Amino acid sequence: MTSELLQKARDLEARYGPRIPDSERPALHATPAIGWMNDPNGFSMYRGECHLFYQYHPYSNEWGPMHWGHLKTKDFIHWERLPAALAPDRDYDAAGCFSGGAAELPDGRQLLMYTGVRRIYDAEGFLQEIQTQCAAVGDGVNYEKAPNNPVLDDKDLPEGGSAIDFRDPKIWWEDGVLYAAIGNRTADGSGAVLLYRETGSLKWEFVRTLDASRCQYGKMWECPDFFPLDGRQVLITSPQDMDPVGLEFHAGNGTLCLIGDYDPQGGGFVRQYAQAIDYGLDFYAPQTLLAPDGRRIMIAWMQNWDTVGAKPGHCRWFGQMTLPRELAVKDGRLYQTPVRELENYRSGCVVHRNIPVSGEINLPGVQGRVLDMTVDVRPTGGELYRWFRIRVAKDGEHETIIRYRPSDGTVKIDRTRSGLPRDIVHTRSFLARPQGGKIKFRIILDRFSVEVFVNDGEQAASAVIYTRQEAEAITFEAGGSALMDVEKYSL
Repeated sequence: MTSELLQKARDLEARYGPRIPDSERPALHATPAIGWMNDPNGFSMYRGECHLFYQYHPYSNEWGPMHWGHLKTKDFIHWERLPAALAPDRDYDAAGCFSGGAAELPDGRQLLMYTGVRRIYDAEGFLQEIQTQCAAVGDGVNYEKAPNNPVLDDKDLPEGGSAIDFRDPKIWWEDGVLYAAIGNRTADGSGAVLLYRETGSLKWEFVRTLDASRCQYGKMWECPDFFPLDGRQVLITSPQDMDPVGLEFHAGNGTLCLIGDYDPQGGGFVRQYAQAIDYGLDFYAPQTLLAPDGRRIMIAWMQNWDTVGAKPGHCRWFGQMTLPRELAVKDGRLYQTPVRELENYRSGCVVHRNIPVSGEINLPGVQGRVLDMTVDVRPTGGELYRWFRIRVAKDGEHETIIRYRPSDGTVKIDRTRSGLPRDIVHTRSFLARPQGGKIKFRIILDRFSVEVFVNDGEQAASAVIYTRQEAEAITFEAGGSALMDVEKYSL
């Protein structure tokens, strides 16, 4: 039965969502029907289609009492809107239905597992959030919350675990058993990922701690995911309050990918490599699914908690997802590339080969705001160029810059003049693997964002931009001399 609160949200999105014209949205990226979107939830396959739920506040473009919005797709690019799936309409989730996962049950129904939040006053009069794990089961559109909710609470935590920071279950099937990875804050004040398994009738038991920060990588570990990939085991999470580490990790809310080995019967997960997931300005809370063809595909919230106040005026929606990305592990590193289905949306190929660049140039047919462009850069002659810049979403007043400096291997994203209305973080730099001045960029522009993939996915960097849509020039510039190839498609 649909609750009054859920029906109210569904009525609102059905009435006002269709009034937002397509021209005010990205062409290819997932956005909310109306209102606010953050973390992807329940990114999973169900009855042969990909379902994507998300943290959702339909009543404004600000974070508010969390609902679950709902989308689905057959090709990871074109999204169909479905009615809101969950609303905070029970005592145990009255302060919000926070993030979680989804899985198809053997009886053909779809299970949603989410964090229910309620607020209480502690003994000293401070308002505290109590977080428990809850379940709902449905048919892909309508869901009934489980009568035994919450299915996990403070009694199910290991010693020292926090009932205040216990959230974001990601669920999956493994050898016929349903597992959940859940973020938690530990006794030392930093984060960990806990592993649970279902024992029947939506009852769960604690298995082990998969890994913990131990005050090394930020504090609370949010939105975990845990999966095998290319012979290795990968644990991803989004730590809060990270300290900066060189150009690998930035301060504040970040992302962390741990790659290692996993022995479920023995020592558990042993990390061997650690890296950021995305090196741009807007990327958080990634979640993955296993596609029917065996690909591991990831999507994330293309936004940043420290910059969410920089909204364009009168926006009727706020927040968008990245393009889904195919993942691979190569030489102990996570690689990411846009899903191959994006190529089905390409048209109007423009190719330029062996173009000398010295100073700033543009090229015939290379412009636009919804496009897929690859740029290969290399030195010319024996002298290494000092820097190379690509300027996109450019007019006389605006631009977004992607710069490479081969002497120190740094790539820099600069959206200072990208139309954002606040003086927030606008630049970020990261290291690319040195290749003697050679570098390859794949750049996806979609009206309100830029996603950059370096050297066939070795690094990725995402940023939101609000430059007016008429700003569609693209230029290339070298300090010194370079050669480049450009291949551009409209999308």
